[in-house]
Amino acid sequence: MPLISVVIPVHGVEDYLDRCLDSVLGPADMAACGGGPAVTLEVIAVDDASPDRCGAILAARHDPRLRVISTTTAVGPGPARDLGAKETTGEYVWFVDGDDELADGALAAVVGALARLRPDVLVVDFENLYPDGSVSPSGGAKYLRDSAAEPLRGGETGTLADHPALIHLTMTAWSKVFRRDFLAGLGISFGSSGPAPHEDVPVTTLALLTAQRIGVLDRVCYRYRRARRGSYLAAASDANFNIFDSYQQVFNYFTERTELRAPVAPGVYAAVFERAIWHYTTLLPLVPRRRRREFFHRMSADFRRWRPDGFRFPPGPRGVKFRLTAHDAYWAYALLDPLNRLRVRLRSTNDRLRQGS
Repeated sequence: MPLISVVIPVHGVEDYLDRCLDSVLGPADMAACGGGPAVTLEVIAVDDASPDRCGAILAARHDPRLRVISTTTAVGPGPARDLGAKETTGEYVWFVDGDDELADGALAAVVGALARLRPDVLVVDFENLYPDGSVSPSGGAKYLRDSAAEPLRGGETGTLADHPALIHLTMTAWSKVFRRDFLAGLGISFGSSGPAPHEDVPVTTLALLTAQRIGVLDRVCYRYRRARRGSYLAAASDANFNIFDSYQQVFNYFTERTELRAPVAPGVYAAVFERAIWHYTTLLPLVPRRRRREFFHRMSADFRRWRPDGFRFPPGPRGVKFRLTAHDAYWAYALLDPLNRLRVRLRSTNDRLRQGS
């Protein structure tokens, strides 16, 4: 079975770190007796100058599978991931955020899938975890279960050209397990991709674009904590403007491929374009109100600049948003968006109720 290295950047998550470590290593008292998961595992925790008790929590874990790296000043989640990744020895690397959790049985399932598939990238499903303890399914789960992805779910691997819809799952590092040598050979790191909170986008997109063997694991393996106080995406922030630089790096890749006479398949380009614009729309409510018109104007400029030939607007509310974005119709969009967000919240609430029943 392949050795898997779990890298955990840690900063300001003392209320959640024990649960995260328990989900990876097993409870501290079990791990001390050798009762952790029966997988070949190493864990690299990067204490990124955390101002709370995270350092003490890590020091209290006497587990030979755990190594702790400490920074003297906070470098951010992207560079912290890079520091941890450099210390790994596993064949595969899984980045887990210190405030999130692995689902029960996830490690064994992931290692089993890696042993069977030997992919460059393994994409896993996740669920949202809310402060009240309720959960809801990932918005991208339908793409894993799409009929086009049937060969992947049946135990095969493929490329993004074979299954472009995989780009719609999520652009996060934690939803993917990377072959270590493949990740190192991408020529891009989380730290070089730009500041948080969107440093994942260039790395994960380039990984999917270039991987020759993408596998999927059609089960919930990760629990993503929503609405945590202090997280990057819990409150409106100007930092969300970083998303434009992140996708600029992605579309620079397409330009470079064209110059090398090795263009990306049209279906892949169109899928990445739609994902980028949709990602922008989800971030707009997280931009301070005073700058939302500016953010929207940049959305619209990117839409017109990167729109693929023959692009057809998607149906339903998504298509309406895209049309308004294409026409830089901010005020019409601003009137429509609260209704759409209410619809999404109601759907999320219904999903959480169904999960709890």
